[in-house]
Amino acid sequence: MDRRSFIKAAGVTALSLTASRSFAAPQRRKPNIIYILADDLGYGELGCFGQKLIKTPNIDRIAQKGIKFTQHYSGSALCAPSRCTLMTGKHTGHCYVRNNYRLPQEGNIPIPAGEVTVAEIMKKAGYKTACIGKWGLGFPHSEGDPNNQGFDHWFGYNCQRQAHNYYPDHLWRNQQKVMLEGNKGPKQEQYSHDLLTQESLQFIETSKDKPFFLYLPYTIPHTKFQVPDLGQYAEKDWKQKHKIQAAMISRMDADVGKIVDLLQKHGIEDDTLVIFTSDNGPHGAAGTIDKFKSDGGLRSRKGRLYEGGIRVPMVAQWPGMIEPNTTTDHISAFWDFLPTCAELAGTKCPDDIDGVSFAPTLLGKKDKQKEHKYLYWELGRRQAIRKGDLKAIRRIKKDRSKDTVELYNLTEDLTEQNDISKERPELVKEMVAIMENAHKPSTVYPLYPSEKSERPDSVKHMF
Repeated sequence: MDRRSFIKAAGVTALSLTASRSFAAPQRRKPNIIYILADDLGYGELGCFGQKLIKTPNIDRIAQKGIKFTQHYSGSALCAPSRCTLMTGKHTGHCYVRNNYRLPQEGNIPIPAGEVTVAEIMKKAGYKTACIGKWGLGFPHSEGDPNNQGFDHWFGYNCQRQAHNYYPDHLWRNQQKVMLEGNKGPKQEQYSHDLLTQESLQFIETSKDKPFFLYLPYTIPHTKFQVPDLGQYAEKDWKQKHKIQAAMISRMDADVGKIVDLLQKHGIEDDTLVIFTSDNGPHGAAGTIDKFKSDGGLRSRKGRLYEGGIRVPMVAQWPGMIEPNTTTDHISAFWDFLPTCAELAGTKCPDDIDGVSFAPTLLGKKDKQKEHKYLYWELGRRQAIRKGDLKAIRRIKKDRSKDTVELYNLTEDLTEQNDISKERPELVKEMVAIMENAHKPSTVYPLYPSEKSERPDSVKHMF
């Protein structure tokens, strides 16, 4: 079924959310959904995930009022493909955008018009939709532009590369370029993160009376190291960039607090599911992993398919529906967000997605929660599989006979230090077979040397 047929056929059903515990009301209206996405925030950079030096009281409070996911995975170890899996419900074996690329113009390779996004699903279900932050899935006015992918309102950075600067000369509001006069020349007066927060608060103000979906992909703490002030870290005996990293994260945390406070002010906190997570592992620039233990003790960082590159913190609150101060080890990934939204909105999903709704886990219905047979990632010439306790990583070589496969038991070896591939060749064979089946060829993002490539010469990898 193509996109147009799906959207036409997806009927909206009445929503009755009946949780299995007494703390939940028997029936609710369709919930507002706010999905806040940090950029390059590591598994260990929140207080509720063990961070000791950087203060994140507002995000920690979401965990206290709701649920913490300890085995949640990003869509990829890099920005654009991770966002593509989030929006489309497909893993990188067959979603359209599977890597970061640099285009000659402002913006990134667009997801096609034929893709069905979570925003389109929510809009069809009667939601007002907004994307405020960093997009990275289609240059301005392209078929991948947020306004062409289901978002009624769009404000922020269209281009990932421009999002590396927190004092840009412009942002986009829908189809219009918004010039930031305060950042002309040597002046640095308009901090983009603050503008994103202001726009988000305004969207909530104007949308509060009917169900809304707000996708808020912040750019903190992606480098550059830029922040208006160091706040509580100004007098710390730390390197300057470490102070900035901490101040950026705490600034974002304070703004998450403003969003929740606004929900409370208007009496809609109980009607709103708020999710906070990160798009991939920590950047690790300037020694921040060593300083802050940003990786949470996991192996590696952004750009790699080890746990440190793809396991991310996630917390969610929905007062009266999610039991406070709970923790789950349910194995989930970005491509689960689309079917979760569809279930909560009472509408349908496309048939070709990989996601499994984690709504039962949110609502305390463990007996109703479906589990993944496996999770799959590919990036460049690498593949990874998570199947139960096992994790396999394969590197594709030009000479395929020299491909390498690593195998880890994450229950016994969370830091992926003990490769058991030679001890369990039958498991390696099983995991490789899954990888072969999960991958669908792409001429834009070829995985195997034998696959045809149709990349323009001007398009390059951007790590």
